[in-house]
Amino acid sequence: MTESLPVLCRGLPRRPLLGLALLTALAPHVRAADPLSAMLDPAARVETLYDEGEWCEGPVWVPALGGLVFSDVRRNRMMLIREDGRAEVFREPSNNANGNTLDAEGRLITCEHRTSRVVRRETDGAITVLAERYDGGRLNSPNDAVVARDGAIWFTDPTYGIDQAEEGIPRPSEQKGRFVFRRAPDGSLTVATGRFVQPNGLAFSPDERILYVSESGTREGVAGQIRAFDVSDGQLSNERVFATVSKGVPDGLKVDTGGRVYAGTGDGVRIWSADGRLVGHIPTEGPCANIAFGGPDGRRLFLCAGKRVLAVETKVRGATIRT
Repeated sequence: MTESLPVLCRGLPRRPLLGLALLTALAPHVRAADPLSAMLDPAARVETLYDEGEWCEGPVWVPALGGLVFSDVRRNRMMLIREDGRAEVFREPSNNANGNTLDAEGRLITCEHRTSRVVRRETDGAITVLAERYDGGRLNSPNDAVVARDGAIWFTDPTYGIDQAEEGIPRPSEQKGRFVFRRAPDGSLTVATGRFVQPNGLAFSPDERILYVSESGTREGVAGQIRAFDVSDGQLSNERVFATVSKGVPDGLKVDTGGRVYAGTGDGVRIWSADGRLVGHIPTEGPCANIAFGGPDGRRLFLCAGKRVLAVETKVRGATIRT
């Protein structure tokens, strides 16, 4: 395994995504009187930072590394895009890494499909395994994670990495379901909910009283759902449908400081107010798998969309980003 190697991939200067066609397509979505104008300037430009991936996922801004880390799941590597636009291989092989997040100390936490693990990168580069088994069996393929203020790590465990050879190693599941787990600060692992077909992205509200979780295992003809749960003392209650997605399924989730919920979907990023009203859409060519806030001031929104990583400057900050 290698980390922080010299530049092995061509760094890309920021340039407009797909030329003017998509840039002008943003204009009808952002007008001064529209709700989306609270988040995006009408002149906002979506730019391409990287376009040499296969399936880009799990973006997270890592101040200690000076840039954005993301997973190229199907190429079995993780990449780092520095603030100056240089793209480097960060970890290869990555064990088909998917979702990434940071803990309170700024350490990188990664979900690995191939090994069915959640791991942490220590400040010296060493890897610590945080979760690998539950109830006597290997986890499925941890997909995405978020860290609460109390240090607990919440993560989803669908079966994509054991169902699809390009994203892991196919094998039978050793779990009784596809769970959302909570790893307590003492290292104990509990099932937070088992009421999903394929739980995917997840994010807390700014006050951490609500956990949002994407359901990406919907049946044909049934709209994808983002579900919300009340959170108290490390437990979930009051499950309800927060929003539905008509294009594809909801994938990665993020929340800004105003409580708005952002979801990667089949045609870009959809944005809802805290009360569940759809307030905006940032289109992409094909599905957008995941998103992250970051940049020097925490106001840049990064989008992982197929082989590309995109970025757009916003007026808001992510609820959990570290600068």
